[in-house]
Amino acid sequence: MKLSQQSLSIIETAIQKAVGKYACNCGEQTAVTDIHLQPNQVSGLFIIFNDEDEELANVMVEEWATYDEDDFVDVIEPILRNTLGRMKNAGDFDKLTILKPYSFVLVDEDKETVAELLLLDDDTLLVNDELLKGLDQELDDFLKDLLER
Repeated sequence: MKLSQQSLSIIETAIQKAVGKYACNCGEQTAVTDIHLQPNQVSGLFIIFNDEDEELANVMVEEWATYDEDDFVDVIEPILRNTLGRMKNAGDFDKLTILKPYSFVLVDEDKETVAELLLLDDDTLLVNDELLKGLDQELDDFLKDLLER
């Protein structure tokens, strides 16, 4: 599924609205371990909520409701991951009063975690498939080189 720029903008705006509830100049930090992203293929509704099931934002993404394939979660995961990555790189999460580490997680209709999309921590890097691509070959080459010496 290739989402339109309008749908991508709607998703990003919803995420900004949700995290905006944790942006204040009060100096007091909030303990939140996860921000849950719940897309619904049937209705097209995108709900964002915190650990206590408090709804932070919701929007309608029409293109989701018209997607008929069975691989919805597999298709939507990289879209959400890329959106969050762009927002992180743009500094959208820098001024939040949420104690680190915390994560953005993709959840299903039963609020069960499907995937961790983005981990925000000053000291930890979340390893994903893209980062690990080719690592096996690099390690094999390194070990072969060591054994030949």
